[in-house]
Amino acid sequence: MVRPGHRERVEEMLRAQWREPVLVLRLDETVDLGFAVPGRRLDGTVKGKRLVRRFCWNVVRGVGGAVAVVLSLFAAGGAGNPFKRDIRVTGPENAMALGLLDSVKPAKGPWLACSPSHLAVVDSGATHLDPADAPSPRILWHAQHADRPRVSFRTRTLTWPDGSKFEFPLRGQTEVRHLRKYHEFPDVVHWHGRPAD
Repeated sequence: MVRPGHRERVEEMLRAQWREPVLVLRLDETVDLGFAVPGRRLDGTVKGKRLVRRFCWNVVRGVGGAVAVVLSLFAAGGAGNPFKRDIRVTGPENAMALGLLDSVKPAKGPWLACSPSHLAVVDSGATHLDPADAPSPRILWHAQHADRPRVSFRTRTLTWPDGSKFEFPLRGQTEVRHLRKYHEFPDVVHWHGRPAD
């Protein structure tokens, strides 16, 4: 749940810093991102690091996955796949997209913020809290002008010069509706809102 006021706090902070109109969209942190990047595992962790922890996690995940399949067979009449990940991150080894993705992992309330010359990921903290009780938003990753990846709101992708891509997941229909207020086909962004039809 995203309580009203969190988006406005992020927008206000970035408009003051960047002095430009800002489009802010809540990313879905519950989506299990899949990586197709050399040197990274499917879950995005670096290959060859923390091998003991990895082994223990795989054992726990295997047992938990087996239990989930059995329960889903009884409850829903069909088996889901708890091990499936949608590939949303692609690129070469040491892909430029990894900087953004590694910085977003600890976020509790990640927002993608875009302006005509800036792109950032901001953490507003847990969005189920009243905004007055939440910590101040903080920028986790930022790029501007030539360093900024190309944004396509139509396909919901960020594409870096090295060809790496991140298909960003939005958190629910509220975010899709908010995006429609500013975006129209093919990839036109109306920074002050779409004109009335």
